[in-house]
Amino acid sequence: MKKIGLILLLIVGISANAQTKSDLLKHYEAFYDQMRVQGDVDGVINALTHLNILSPSVERNDTLAYIYANDNQHLQALNTIGIEKNEKDSDLAVQVKAISLKALNQPKRALEQFEILNQRIPNSYLAYELADLKIQTGDNVGATANIDYGIANAKDDMKYAFYERQQPYEVSLKAALLHLRALVQFNNDQSNIDLALATIEEALRIDPNFNLASLSKQALQSRKEKPEAQE
Repeated sequence: MKKIGLILLLIVGISANAQTKSDLLKHYEAFYDQMRVQGDVDGVINALTHLNILSPSVERNDTLAYIYANDNQHLQALNTIGIEKNEKDSDLAVQVKAISLKALNQPKRALEQFEILNQRIPNSYLAYELADLKIQTGDNVGATANIDYGIANAKDDMKYAFYERQQPYEVSLKAALLHLRALVQFNNDQSNIDLALATIEEALRIDPNFNLASLSKQALQSRKEKPEAQE
């Protein structure tokens, strides 16, 4: 009889625990939906974290990392999904790793992730990111190939956002790629500043309000006028 009683208590305990977990899942699923409606990012993160603990899910984990990254919490995003190169990662996970590693000034690691994305869905936006990172890591040949591809496939309505000013702004993606081409040209031959300046002028003709290109133009003109100061 004692054994039967213990078994019954165990069954009741398991059933109660399952019921509690089920109730908690329903609660946090409803909480998650409500936080999304209210646009409460911290609430969404809280809900997804609890849901992941109660019922782990790769898809939910990727979503949580994406929300962190979208809220500029890049370290938290990478702590959620890691920084390893994994060909089996979802597109969302690779995108989060790429963006967050770039934001945290890890160009070599970010480049690995952008390369995976580019293998899956090549486009002019990814070409820009790859070229930018390759310039940072000294691969001007690779950057040139990405720039050429990006310009050849960029549409006139494609825009790229810049954040070097207090107020973010957008410019033509083709102009942004031309600016990168000018940087590569300068890196390849610093004695031929006119070539890089001509390319920047081309970018500014497409988008006269391209602030970063204007700053690069000023820097190159200053270097051209006072070459002895740069030696």
